[in-house]
Amino acid sequence: MLPDRAFFDLLAEAAAEETLPRFRTGLSVVNKQQGGFDPVTEGDRAAETAIRALIGERFPEHGILGEEHENVGLDREHIWVIDPIDGTRAFISGLPVWGTLIGFQSNGRATMGLMDQPFTGERYYADGQKSWYRGRDGKRQISTRDCGKLSDAILFTTSPHIFGGEDLVRYRAVEEKVRLFRYGCDCYAYVLLASGHIDLVVENNLKPYDVGALIPIIEQAGGIITTWDGGRPEAGGNIIAAGSKAVHAEAMALLAGR
Repeated sequence: MLPDRAFFDLLAEAAAEETLPRFRTGLSVVNKQQGGFDPVTEGDRAAETAIRALIGERFPEHGILGEEHENVGLDREHIWVIDPIDGTRAFISGLPVWGTLIGFQSNGRATMGLMDQPFTGERYYADGQKSWYRGRDGKRQISTRDCGKLSDAILFTTSPHIFGGEDLVRYRAVEEKVRLFRYGCDCYAYVLLASGHIDLVVENNLKPYDVGALIPIIEQAGGIITTWDGGRPEAGGNIIAAGSKAVHAEAMALLAGR
């Protein structure tokens, strides 16, 4: 048995009960990285615990890959991929561009996914065939746009500081070609792309839970999301997402150093 929209909504609401009361409240933050800053909050852990509990009750035969707790059953046919707060830095800074990511894979392929931003009341969902938006301005199917060429594109990345060495050189080559670039939206940038508001997202060193839910949302909205070398993105790594094949191909050539 596969999950339906109602179950994804149930998971998102359970997570929101843990994240929203902690947003903009001076919450407790723990640094996970020695010699750097990789924050995790009480909300991250509590939200993932709530999501896992519901999955365990409804689909005990499914595996779970999450950011904050131990992975379970990664060799199983169906696997949930969870990032309870994608954009923790935004969360602790009071910026409402973080989101709860809940992805679903079958046989290693991302097939369904949800991104929920409970503070703004926006929810993006891929049902296996199409992508949808639901918010305070209603519900509708979403699709990417074709801006034609890279020079007309709007590009997002979380921050240029995520790149180093040759990755930075290649990212800058793309940034120099676009019409407009902006920083700092984490997962929110990807759903803006799926909704046809922007054209390109380029990031690196992502984890599977950073993209698991976003892959089907973009693909089922008509977009393209791959690694920088054109491979499947389920395992994370260096990621590029585009609204059209033409923009994807132009950016890929620059990221490949061609």
